[in-house]
Amino acid sequence: MEWIRVILLPGSVLPAQPAYGALIEALGPDVDAVAKDLELYASDAPPPGWSLDTEIDGVLREADSRGWETFHLLGYSGGGAAALAFTAKHPERLQSLTLLEAAWAGDWDWSPAHAELWKEYEALESLPPAQFMAAFIRLGVKPDVVLPPPPEGGPPPWMAKRPAGIRAFLNDFKVYDLDKERLAAFGRPVLFVLGGLSNPDDYGEVAERLSTVFPDFRLEVFPDRHHFDPPHRIEPDRLAAMLREHWERAT
Repeated sequence: MEWIRVILLPGSVLPAQPAYGALIEALGPDVDAVAKDLELYASDAPPPGWSLDTEIDGVLREADSRGWETFHLLGYSGGGAAALAFTAKHPERLQSLTLLEAAWAGDWDWSPAHAELWKEYEALESLPPAQFMAAFIRLGVKPDVVLPPPPEGGPPPWMAKRPAGIRAFLNDFKVYDLDKERLAAFGRPVLFVLGGLSNPDDYGEVAERLSTVFPDFRLEVFPDRHHFDPPHRIEPDRLAAMLREHWERAT
């Protein structure tokens, strides 16, 4: 059996295994899929000096420990920003790139709507943790989306780390500059998956911009999904079939 090797990076909220468990099962037994947690959450607080480069180093260690010279890389949200950063720094290691509503780090002459949205993200920093999380989630979706109530019995223990982790992402995005020229030189297939109910001024604009950068770029929209009920959790079978096609193109 010829294995398909892929590293899956989660976003800033859900840990890797609950985020990707259903997708890994749907991918089947010939896919060696590693759901890798972010270095950001390796301890109780973000590591000193953490940045997307810290996540790049973590992906390299994971791949090297498995003897993977090349592999597919998939990242969601903040993990998508880390995947983009990895692609810019180590394109020779990747067979393909998949971005699930990836965030972007750095400036890009954004639209007024996108710039206004980021002012709202910056305003979150003054909120206490519970309000911070609720407001952060609301900004990720269209205004008319009905979000589920908080879980009964209170949040899971790992949620306590998330406000500080999300703040670390937002702060790094202000100063980290993804190299668009390096990304434009990446000739392998790139798939961007977008939820139709996600905030179009955020992930929709990132997808539109990236379509002008990568030479082999494909956008797939899941009309009924949004950033907090994403395809990899809600429609794993459909996404798995899409990924297999994407990876087949990369061979």
